[in-house]
Amino acid sequence: MSMDVMTRSLIWGLFGLGFAILFGFTGLLSLGQAAFYGSGGFIAAYLLTNGVIHQTLLALLIGTVASAIIGLGIGLLVERRKGIYFAMITLAFGEMFFHLDYSTLSAYTGGENGMAGVPVPLIGSYTIQSSIGMYYFVAVLFFLGYLLARRVVASPVGRMMMAVRDNEERAKATGNATHLYKLVAIVLSAAYGGLAGGLLGIFQNYMPPGAFAFESSAQLLIQTVIGGASALLGPLVGAGVWLYLQDLLQHSFGLGQSWKLVLGVIFVLLITFLPTGLLGEARRFIHWRRAASRTSDEGEAEAPASAVEPADRASKAPIPEYGPVILEARGVSKHFGGLAANSDVDFSVREFEMRALIGPNGAGKSTFFKMLAGVMAPSAGTIHFDGEDITGVGVTRVCQMGMSTSFQINQLFDRLTVRENLMIPCLGKSRGRFKLDMIRRAERVSGLDASIEETLAQVGLSHRADTPVSHLAYGEKRRVEIGLALATQPKLLLLDEPLAGMGPEERASTVALIKSLRRGRTVIVVEHDMDAVFELADSISVLVEGQLLVEGPPGEIRAHPKVQEAYLGGVEA
Repeated sequence: MSMDVMTRSLIWGLFGLGFAILFGFTGLLSLGQAAFYGSGGFIAAYLLTNGVIHQTLLALLIGTVASAIIGLGIGLLVERRKGIYFAMITLAFGEMFFHLDYSTLSAYTGGENGMAGVPVPLIGSYTIQSSIGMYYFVAVLFFLGYLLARRVVASPVGRMMMAVRDNEERAKATGNATHLYKLVAIVLSAAYGGLAGGLLGIFQNYMPPGAFAFESSAQLLIQTVIGGASALLGPLVGAGVWLYLQDLLQHSFGLGQSWKLVLGVIFVLLITFLPTGLLGEARRFIHWRRAASRTSDEGEAEAPASAVEPADRASKAPIPEYGPVILEARGVSKHFGGLAANSDVDFSVREFEMRALIGPNGAGKSTFFKMLAGVMAPSAGTIHFDGEDITGVGVTRVCQMGMSTSFQINQLFDRLTVRENLMIPCLGKSRGRFKLDMIRRAERVSGLDASIEETLAQVGLSHRADTPVSHLAYGEKRRVEIGLALATQPKLLLLDEPLAGMGPEERASTVALIKSLRRGRTVIVVEHDMDAVFELADSISVLVEGQLLVEGPPGEIRAHPKVQEAYLGGVEA
């Protein structure tokens, strides 16, 4: 591999560090990264070429900061978008910058001719003239960029980015302002792109207009996929493979422009047989070998008897007396067009109470639950929690105020371990909705380990702490789901069908767990298992056709004729 190819690989690898943070670790596919690459490159090249600034590092810094500011502006417009919508909006911005380069700003950028005459690097009084010197200069900047990216990924901010990638809605429900963490990822990717663009112009002594082209964004994506988006070094490896094959096919094999066809076939084969990229597949193979080795050494892992002891001990603790009303809904309604899911519901729960919410399928229980939790805003009415109006404030703020929810269908961070899953709500509890602590490691947050271990013990999963949640049995996943809500240390815990899909043994274990959770907190549970409801609840509220039918203690509800009629086929008009 020539010195030219190695230097270009480092420049693309630096560009890819930011893209790996954005795409690989935050799950945001941007098709407009060329906007940052070209902006940083042309600003640095303009300053150096026109003698405004002579020191290369200062020009690179200005170009990097300018790209970060542009990224901030674009990020503020797209931070609440995701999926194809995010990708298409970023593509549009990339094309807009490409147009500006060729027309409006052509007097400064050179338009289709680009900007020639970018001076060689000047560092203090030392000028870098040789190709080996340029390689080391770029290598040092790449290394520093890589160290920073590693710290970001290992920081609490990095953990939140991973949570956004795996399940943004769940991350919101654990008290984290996910749109702000997405904005951080966008700005970081823009800064890395601006620095890489500046280095490109200095390396070539020429800033090409193609830096703004969609082809630059596409090539970055291809290189990242080849190397592995889930690894910071993936884009560098992908760039090295791409540029080496390009040089080999185009010059050594004399294919000319046909190299694109051959390299396209190679790319298709790579993503077909190595879907997580070269580094991703290598890491997966290593993890597979380690898991196989542990299995052969230890045999099939079983939960120790002590795993459920904390819940059993807690269930024997005295139940506190009821306090004042902690949650109150007044005239709450929810309409979807002409369909009324809930109509004028009045509902209140006292502190330390265990309340069950039941009703036949389609009664509006889940919709009402979502409104209580802040996941969904009511169409009418108000909701007060702990003396404050929380109507429509959103699930993140509701969680920060002390009310947390588990969902009917498991909403987990599937690529993370059980411990890493519980880290997300624990960080949200200790740091608030948003905190820009990108340098310290997440594990060094004060009290974090103790909070995680306490939650693991409460849900009986201490022995499975370092197991990826995707490898857990269904009942264990339900415990993680409850643990995500419990880890925020809520005053009020909402459990939406915690026994759904469980067998008899798992059901008994989870009922014991729920009994233990009420000590020191209020619990509201939606459940179809009537035996469990009558065993758990102090009082029961019955919803039918979106309206509150009756409330009372379990014995009274069991014998109530309207409740029996509702479950046997509906209520007469």
